[in-house]
Amino acid sequence: MNKKKTIITVAPTGAWPSKEDNPNIPLNPDKIADDVYACYKAGAAICHLHMRDDEGNGTMDENRFSQTVHLIKERCDIVINCTTSGDLNATDETRMAHIKSIRPEIASYDCGSMNWMNHSLFINHPHFLEELGYTMQKYGTKPEIEIFDAGMVYNSLYYLKKGVLRAPLHYQFVLGAAGGVAATVENLVYLRGLIPEDSTWAALGIGKGHVPIMLAAIAMGGHLRVGMEDNVFYGPGKLADSNAQLVKRAADLIEIAGNHVATPAEAREILGI
Repeated sequence: MNKKKTIITVAPTGAWPSKEDNPNIPLNPDKIADDVYACYKAGAAICHLHMRDDEGNGTMDENRFSQTVHLIKERCDIVINCTTSGDLNATDETRMAHIKSIRPEIASYDCGSMNWMNHSLFINHPHFLEELGYTMQKYGTKPEIEIFDAGMVYNSLYYLKKGVLRAPLHYQFVLGAAGGVAATVENLVYLRGLIPEDSTWAALGIGKGHVPIMLAAIAMGGHLRVGMEDNVFYGPGKLADSNAQLVKRAADLIEIAGNHVATPAEAREILGI
């Protein structure tokens, strides 16, 4: 019997975690590239990239994306997935600039707006989402439809019907964000039931929801995202030594479940990129 192929995405940096949260988080292009290569060797098929400025704040600086992607591609063939929401002060134009110049294979498509419970707003205006969808189609980038609550799934179905998005869709369920749906198995099952049958999907749990959602996603036949963007701990009270440590645990669990850790080439086949 052929084993099911499960994709591991690593999100090594994110826009918020700092060295104070975990001193092992990579923040500059060289360190991010080193980290991604180590994660690739540990089993990651996709890297989800955020950039930081010199002060450690999230930035959509096109040059930093370009430099980091170049350094990664020099070392391995991991699938590149770039964020489009790494800076709450970014403009619509700067959120899309790297799509046009770098043409990453995947980029995030946050399918709605929400309140961050740290007193800020995460705005994804309908006009922006339409322009982003058509821009991704033009430059050959597959949207990773990030879902923070159920309403965003229904938004994605509307954009699919309108032609802004094209089937088959790929979803990333983000559970446990402040202001989003809680990281519970029941919520994951519910969200999975809302998406089109021909879709692919992955899931992550933020913080303490990290391992339970990972285990549930494996059991349900989904793909995984791990990394310090979502969780700086390896276990209760124990900081992760590296992103590769988190990737290795995910790879071990996939194999224990009787599945196969997907290579970058297999991930491209599964996702149609």
